[in-house]
Amino acid sequence: MTPSQHDQVSDAWRAHRAYLVDLAFRMLGDIGAAEDMVQEAFFRLLQAPVGEINDERGWLVVVTSRLCLDHIKSASSRHERPHDMAEQQFGDRGSSFIDPADRVTLDDEVRLAMLILLERLSPAERVVFVLHDIFQVPYDAIATTVGSRAPACRQLAHRARRKIGESRVSSGGVEPAQHHVVTSAFIEACSNGDLDALLEVLDPDVSGEIDARRGLVEVGADRVGRNILHFWGQPGTVLVAQPVCGQPAVLAFAKRRLVGVLALSIEHCRITKIHVLVRSSTLAPLRAELGGAPELIEGDSQ
Repeated sequence: MTPSQHDQVSDAWRAHRAYLVDLAFRMLGDIGAAEDMVQEAFFRLLQAPVGEINDERGWLVVVTSRLCLDHIKSASSRHERPHDMAEQQFGDRGSSFIDPADRVTLDDEVRLAMLILLERLSPAERVVFVLHDIFQVPYDAIATTVGSRAPACRQLAHRARRKIGESRVSSGGVEPAQHHVVTSAFIEACSNGDLDALLEVLDPDVSGEIDARRGLVEVGADRVGRNILHFWGQPGTVLVAQPVCGQPAVLAFAKRRLVGVLALSIEHCRITKIHVLVRSSTLAPLRAELGGAPELIEGDSQ
């Protein structure tokens, strides 16, 4: 590998890693597996012939998605779910089977409840749903990613929406597309330690509060932004978007352990309030839902 190629991959790592980990986490629901998939994707980028990749981000999305799909399919086969294996064939049933509802995405109503994704959706449905309805990847591009055709991908997404709709409890919240855009920009700014980019998504009068410090509230974009970067913009901290109780939120992991939840209030494409949850007693239920033991959560370090 030439020095210029090494620099190119390093730049891609800094620019796209946070986005890819978020994408993989939504598919897998496991931060460790998500990081492994992304690391493998970048390893393959290192091995790719020089000059043959024009769109590194798009290439990495395809490779990461395929790795996640293989991982999900492998897990599903170990759990003996034969109906999933049948759907993995991505059979194209023709345009006559496409429901008009397929053309309506969940731009105004997306709730990625972790247990719904893991238990209710087949591997194929999960990958197509995350790519299209959350990350707005066109069906044609998804078809290339999963080795299928666009009509089949539409059908898979439609079935996924129906399953999620059937599983949503009456009190469940939603994640508007606007929330996803703002949350993604927030994560990218924190991951890059970019205060200027963070200030772009913070309301000038934003307030910030940590649950371990009741009564202490920071006010103002600059003060809140610097405080957020101080705690959550450090190397080794991984941030992923995950609505909690229907509200936009960010999960923070250190050494693959959940160490904080940043609940966001968003109005007019700006974050107006950030409430940071770090108490072990608060994190324990969510940590358990994500498949880990509560005792592994780090203590109240803030």
